[in-house]
Amino acid sequence: MGTFQLHWDIKKEHHGWLLREFLREHHISKSALTDIKFNGGKIVVNGNEKNVRYVLQEGDQVTVHFPEEKRSQSLIPENIPLDIVYEDDYCLIVNKPAFLSTIPSREHPSGSLANGLLHYYDQQRQNLTVHIVNRLDRDTSGLLLVAKHRYSHFLFSKEQQKGAVKRTYIAIVHGRISEDEGIIDAPIARKDDSIIERTVREDGKKAITHFRVISRFSDKTVVEVKPVTGRTHQIRLHMSYIGHPLLGDSLYGGQKEEIDRHALHSQSLSFYHPVLHKNLTYTCKLPPDMEKIIKHARL
Repeated sequence: MGTFQLHWDIKKEHHGWLLREFLREHHISKSALTDIKFNGGKIVVNGNEKNVRYVLQEGDQVTVHFPEEKRSQSLIPENIPLDIVYEDDYCLIVNKPAFLSTIPSREHPSGSLANGLLHYYDQQRQNLTVHIVNRLDRDTSGLLLVAKHRYSHFLFSKEQQKGAVKRTYIAIVHGRISEDEGIIDAPIARKDDSIIERTVREDGKKAITHFRVISRFSDKTVVEVKPVTGRTHQIRLHMSYIGHPLLGDSLYGGQKEEIDRHALHSQSLSFYHPVLHKNLTYTCKLPPDMEKIIKHARL
């Protein structure tokens, strides 16, 4: 299995630069260079290994071989089917089904997306470990972004912090929302007597959610939801806060008569790819359980 690599053809504008300066411009930190030097990586220019003091020439071919990443001994590869909607050398997008944890937890120590990813990497002979960029709750279905290496994870996380990783969700909530769209600006904190539940509280972290009504029915509403921030349980709590909890979300006031999980689906993922330097957008269909609720509501 090969290790993660990055490759550049040196252009005129970088002629005469120190290799160190060039790599710093591409967000390879001093600590990463130390890791490369002492833990099995290497920097190759035109087929020959070089140090960071090398002076670049136009036309040089530079390849950085990162050290092999160590996997957690507690994370075991498992043959779990994955719906991969996009993949390149730096990331992949997975359409996660409901009831699949993103990573192992105390309640679900195995059978997670992360376990399935390790098995997939092994089958593809990719010597990689798991770097989740945007995690989804176990019961939430839909698209999430996975980085293939800690270097690309760092780059994608920076894009996420800048708000450049945009997610659009579809939710089915109780009651008829009267306004066509709205903004929920309500800070979120961990509830004092719970390690799981969140609450809206003045001393919480800033949390903003945009929503737009797609369909109204007699006792429920289908909404498109776009979180500006990424707090735990943000959409679920914010919709409950305005009096419209998600169907199936018993933690925040929803009822389970029509669905046995909270009715939330990550339908669209849009982001700027910091290595390929292009914008990507991917969408996926609603899962059958949510489609069935909407279909029955229309009858």
